[in-house]
Amino acid sequence: MAKIRRALISVSDKKGIAEFAKGLNELGIEILSTGGTAKLIKEAGVPVRSISDYTGHPEMLDGRVKTLHPKVHGALLALRDNPEHMRQVKEQGIELIDMVVVNLYPFEETIVKGDVKLEEAIENIDIGGPTMLRSAAKNYESVAVVTDPDSYGDILNELRQNSGELSAKTRARLARKVFKRTAHYDSVISNYLAQMLGGDKESLPAFLELRYEKKQDLRYGENPHQTGALYQQIGSSETGLAGAEQLHGKELSFNNLLDLTAALEIARDFPSPTVVVIKHNNPCGVASGESLSQALDAAWVSDPISAFGSVIGLNRMMDAETASHLTSNDYQRDVIIPRYRKESGYKDATVLPAFIEAIIAPDYEPEALKTLRQKKNLRVIKLSDFNPPGRKQDYDLRKIPGGALLQSLDLEHVPAEQFKVVTKRKPTQDETRSMHFADCVAKHVKSNAIVLVQGEATVGIGAGQMSRVDSCIIAARKAGLRAKNSVLSSDAMFPARDGLDAAASTGASAVIQPGGSKRDEEVIAAADEHGLAMVFTGMRHFRH
Repeated sequence: MAKIRRALISVSDKKGIAEFAKGLNELGIEILSTGGTAKLIKEAGVPVRSISDYTGHPEMLDGRVKTLHPKVHGALLALRDNPEHMRQVKEQGIELIDMVVVNLYPFEETIVKGDVKLEEAIENIDIGGPTMLRSAAKNYESVAVVTDPDSYGDILNELRQNSGELSAKTRARLARKVFKRTAHYDSVISNYLAQMLGGDKESLPAFLELRYEKKQDLRYGENPHQTGALYQQIGSSETGLAGAEQLHGKELSFNNLLDLTAALEIARDFPSPTVVVIKHNNPCGVASGESLSQALDAAWVSDPISAFGSVIGLNRMMDAETASHLTSNDYQRDVIIPRYRKESGYKDATVLPAFIEAIIAPDYEPEALKTLRQKKNLRVIKLSDFNPPGRKQDYDLRKIPGGALLQSLDLEHVPAEQFKVVTKRKPTQDETRSMHFADCVAKHVKSNAIVLVQGEATVGIGAGQMSRVDSCIIAARKAGLRAKNSVLSSDAMFPARDGLDAAASTGASAVIQPGGSKRDEEVIAAADEHGLAMVFTGMRHFRH
């Protein structure tokens, strides 16, 4: 056991620190502190000694130098059972410090702000804090080090039960937490500076250090014989689904979370009111409109057969009208199904009643939420931080056996004014608008991806096929009559004219694709033969 007689407290996150300081004071522990922390403790009526009074030197350089002093680090690093150390401590007038309570400057919280400047980020790189933490943790046999406000209560309880002493087991556990914390902190700083300052040949970090905290166990994984859990990344650029609020419905499943992710990623990629219908991690309907309810109708009509058991994403607050349409079997029977049969030409199509697994939106009107809650099992998810600026700093990480693949996110779109018209016929203004929409949707469809669009709504999607020709066939079959004079988007180039012939056979009047095939001239000639307008974007959107 180690007796705690003197504690140094210097925290950025001041949650619970006044109460913790009171508890230490009641145990007869002297408190040293810095700047704003000392002021807060003093205002709470707890005696506190400033670090400047202890070291004999003032805080300097706008607070950049406060605790970087031999009287601080000597007090932490001195081995209590080493006579020579004790002699030097006495000779230098060093008073031993038995506990350090430090949490670090909020660097991670600072850099996720969309408008943060490099200078502000730099000022939030903590120097003294990590140094004290490491000094104290290195000497954990004699010094306790506390980094987490959530542990204050447990620390006080143990001190009270043991007359102001902490066990060796507790001190060792606290020390381990320190080195995990400082390693992560330095990794975040290193990755950020690599992005902001450049100079490195690699745009991705040389070393990847991530920390995740389990938020909840799931009933099972992708299948019932697999276990599953949801984790939240510590220091992530956004709260994401792990930080979303569930307002209604039964427990989320592993597959729900995957589909909700797909719905979120698509919905927040569009500026206009947009609704996304997801099935098995692929969109089966995407539409933008002047209102959410208009977008919902168009997205649902795209493929109502596949929409049974789907997950819905919306990029606007859910309103009462949209909620009513979404949950009404009568509305589907009287409006959606007749419209689908008329527009697609599939008179005998069997469409099951409306059934939705989950919905994600930035918010919900009270009346809309009341309507949605009438569906007992419908999972209603609210993500207030729907499209944060910090999202652009994130990476796509995929686990593989023995390692991982890391890449920047595919957030880019080629604006319409940069489309390269390669055919004799130029696209009309309406076709160009639909091309841009279709290209944005194709980015989110499993490759090989073919997307047919009318206006700003999908009418047929061919996803995940080994052949682009097969994807064209599937998209056309889903679109039915709606394929005629639609716009077709391909997520990657047509390697030969057979794919373009298949695209033309769908009935589409215009095609958007990246280009870049060795046989581009052959493909362009085929488009001209079919009287199609075709543009190249120069940007591929594979999604494996």
